[in-house]
Amino acid sequence: MDVDKVVGEEVCCLDAELLQLPEVSSFVLKENPQLAEDLFSQWISLSDTSRLVKTLIDDAKAGNPISVPGSSTNASAGGVNSLPSMFPIGSAPPISPRSSSGSPSTSKQKTSPSSLGSPLKLVREPVWEVIPQFYFQNGRPAASELKEHCLSRINHLFSNGLDGLLIHEFKPVTKIVCKLPSFFSRMLFRKIDVDCTGIVTRSLLMLFVCREAFVRYWVDSNMLTLDAATQIFNILKQSSDCKYLTQSDFKPILRELLATHSGLEFLQNTPEFQERYAETVIYRIFYYINRSGNGRLTLRELKRGNLIDAMHHADEEDDINKVIRYFSYEHFYVIYCKFWELDTDHDFLIDKENLVRYGNHALTYRIVDRIFSQVPRKFTSNVEGKMCYEDFVYFMLSEEDKSSEPSLEYWFKCLDLDENGVLTPNELQYFYEEQLHRIECMAQEPVLFEDILCQIVDMIAPEREDYITLRDLKGCKLSGNVFNILFNLNKFVAFESRDPFLIRQEREEPSLTEWDRFAHREYIRLSMEEDVEDVSNGSAEVWDESFEAPF
Repeated sequence: MDVDKVVGEEVCCLDAELLQLPEVSSFVLKENPQLAEDLFSQWISLSDTSRLVKTLIDDAKAGNPISVPGSSTNASAGGVNSLPSMFPIGSAPPISPRSSSGSPSTSKQKTSPSSLGSPLKLVREPVWEVIPQFYFQNGRPAASELKEHCLSRINHLFSNGLDGLLIHEFKPVTKIVCKLPSFFSRMLFRKIDVDCTGIVTRSLLMLFVCREAFVRYWVDSNMLTLDAATQIFNILKQSSDCKYLTQSDFKPILRELLATHSGLEFLQNTPEFQERYAETVIYRIFYYINRSGNGRLTLRELKRGNLIDAMHHADEEDDINKVIRYFSYEHFYVIYCKFWELDTDHDFLIDKENLVRYGNHALTYRIVDRIFSQVPRKFTSNVEGKMCYEDFVYFMLSEEDKSSEPSLEYWFKCLDLDENGVLTPNELQYFYEEQLHRIECMAQEPVLFEDILCQIVDMIAPEREDYITLRDLKGCKLSGNVFNILFNLNKFVAFESRDPFLIRQEREEPSLTEWDRFAHREYIRLSMEEDVEDVSNGSAEVWDESFEAPF
């Protein structure tokens, strides 16, 4: 069989509509150059194409104007393909006329081959969508309405003086404009008064036409649009590049709180106790909020905690003792008195023998040894075998409220002897052995460890009965009783006897934590003991020389 003849017959049988090159997008041709060559080869081999080329060559030689059938400069033929159709010259069907009005309902256009099911589909160029800016280095700029409202309040507050506001006059700006606690005013003032002039001016050049110093810091730097936690975080940190807060960052606002809060005026004449109060508040803040325990409070930790609400509560409440989160003076008094009672030589350090006496010898020696091994928390005293006041605050908060997450983590580390992240029956038995011996010494009916283990498993309901994880403890409201059973005899006995007073207290005050109820009871007890001692000395103003703490 003649191959050329077969090829010729196949080419002649090709559908002419498949060879309409203008229907193929430039994008397809660029991506597939071989396709263009194949189409051109098929088109040039057709007999009609040969006649067209010969006619064009003859016209060119004769000097006649070249006219390609199917193309025209007339506007009515603008939609016709620029290349000749596959119909013989003069045999193409006429194009329907367009409507003069151009209405889509009356105009009819030639149907493209692609719409008739051609495999060569029209490929559109990708459309690039403009994405609006979503990240701003200094935060999203304030909306115009919010900015204008803020500026109007600033103008009203600054209108009382031409030069500006002194530091003691800055509190309204802090509370009304910035919506921050008033004891932030001095620190905020220092952030704005970068030149330490002692005055925040409306104008950098003492003229109203210049940009205001406060507006530059609060509005132009987008502090206005940040949430309260981020605002406070930026104000407290010493350096703008720092990514965390340290304990020293909180000291300025606590000094301002002590100097201005009506509920703390009685401490004005005892600066040593002002310092101890401030330290205790800071230790409590880091105990509950700094969950990593590294002394570096991050913005995320600050947002997750309840410190911001407690700060606003302390600013609005005249009675500081009603602010039970962090700032209560009664809570500080209980902690400090407990520490002072144990620190017999008053060197502000506590050793093992001192701590064993805590809670009327409630703790076992084995758990005290684990505490001084610094497994739950490394001491900051820097003295071998002794804990300082900060270490004691962490211990006492953990001991008196074993339901909180920091406490559960603290005691879990103590019981986890091999530090593998699980508590096995052998580890639980190790701590309960001493507890059982103490029960027998009290002539109480002993409870075997097997029965205690069943009781613990029933309370916790762990995922696996052969060990207990920290996750199991955090998922149970009775987890604190497990630790009391193992190493706190007094609380174990109280739990077994189901003290009706404690049950009623929990029912009447469900919002209070174990620490809140303990601190309230202890403060009443300590104040009554102090009153009795004052009466026995013959004067209500006489204080014991070994310990002088104002109420």
